[in-house]
Amino acid sequence: MSTGHVLLGLLATGPKHGYELKRAHDAHMPRAKPLAFGQVYATLGRLQRDGLVAEGDRDRDAGPERTSFTLTDAGRARLDEWLAEVEAPAPFVSSELLAKVVVALLAADSRRAGAYLAAQRAAHAARLRELTAAKLDPESALGDVIAADFAISHLDADLRWMETTIARVNELQQGVPA
Repeated sequence: MSTGHVLLGLLATGPKHGYELKRAHDAHMPRAKPLAFGQVYATLGRLQRDGLVAEGDRDRDAGPERTSFTLTDAGRARLDEWLAEVEAPAPFVSSELLAKVVVALLAADSRRAGAYLAAQRAAHAARLRELTAAKLDPESALGDVIAADFAISHLDADLRWMETTIARVNELQQGVPA
């Protein structure tokens, strides 16, 4: 995810200062890692340097002075370009899960890999239940629901892979060619 592009998108709805951008990011990207204030301001600095945002009004309502930022025409054009770009599927297969299974098979044995997969499957299933409950909560915002759908789809794919891999590891333990 490009933080700069997300901030441009948030500014497309109107001027905002850094604190508002952080709150809006965290509200609209509910299952993403929350942004740090330092990251918001560093990203705004780069966007301003590149002519994609401009300083707007300064406000001092009951606190420190806050500078709002606005999207420039160049920022709107860059945002539109980014939104039109199709994301390429991941070119490489890599994940901590895959690495642990392969290393367990290489450095330990098939029983250890099988035990790891069983434990990981239980953790994935528990997370799947949490996300399903959050998604079905009538109080959930649309952003929460679509983020949960996204995560559920990925967990489901991982679980299907684990089931296939557990079967292969079991065949290996029994001496059956995979």
